[in-house]
Amino acid sequence: MILAHILTPLENLLRNILEWLGPHGTIGLPWSWSIVALTVLVRLLLVPLTVRQIHSMQNLQRHAPQMKEIQKKYKADKKRQQEELMKFYKENSINPASSCLPLLAQFPVFISLYLVLKHFPHEAGDDLSWLGLVDITDKASVGWGPLLIAVYAVSQLASSYFMSATAEKSQRILLLILPIAFIPFIINFQVGLVLYWMTTNLWTVGQGLITRRLMPRPQPPERRSSRTPPKEVAPAAAPPEPAPEPAAPAQPRKVKRKKKARR
Repeated sequence: MILAHILTPLENLLRNILEWLGPHGTIGLPWSWSIVALTVLVRLLLVPLTVRQIHSMQNLQRHAPQMKEIQKKYKADKKRQQEELMKFYKENSINPASSCLPLLAQFPVFISLYLVLKHFPHEAGDDLSWLGLVDITDKASVGWGPLLIAVYAVSQLASSYFMSATAEKSQRILLLILPIAFIPFIINFQVGLVLYWMTTNLWTVGQGLITRRLMPRPQPPERRSSRTPPKEVAPAAAPPEPAPEPAAPAQPRKVKRKKKARR
């Protein structure tokens, strides 16, 4: 498999980190908590991309009214609509793909972790009896795996809710339906993968809650109707009158004397 060969360095790195975190390594965590700690390390490394994602979402929310106006104006011409939107993105320095960068960056990690757990020795027993995790390499359909699947589904729905805040209604509905549609496939994954993705979702939910508290909501544009009186425009200030020129000094009046008649 070509992808597996490409991801071999990342697979080896994840295996070494997992063994370093595990019960036989330096940190000495149980295997399940090693997966959780590995997930946190990955998300910490993705913080710069996450910051770009948050800024991109803020920018999209700020310009959402103008984008909706463009979509409404060119509703009948999809090609022109896309051209105008791309032009609007360029003029306002908007990059919609930035909101997907953390997800795209995690995809190779997810595949590499799957390969790690696939070849992991089947002696990864845990003492977390309260979670019922006997082996992180078991399928999620074993033991308390279905409970983890339920937690995954809820956390994925919440994560999709925050990630689709700027998406259109149809796209948002699709993002909320996909987590449920993926359950038949995910239940055949290893418990370690479900733990990884569940922890990632919980991180995303916490990140979304913090962002919502720190980020002010964008103000919607003022709705106007035919009954809305026009705004009064302040009269333009009159230009200042020129200063009067100083008057010329008055000249003394010459009085003509009448000549006396000669006798």
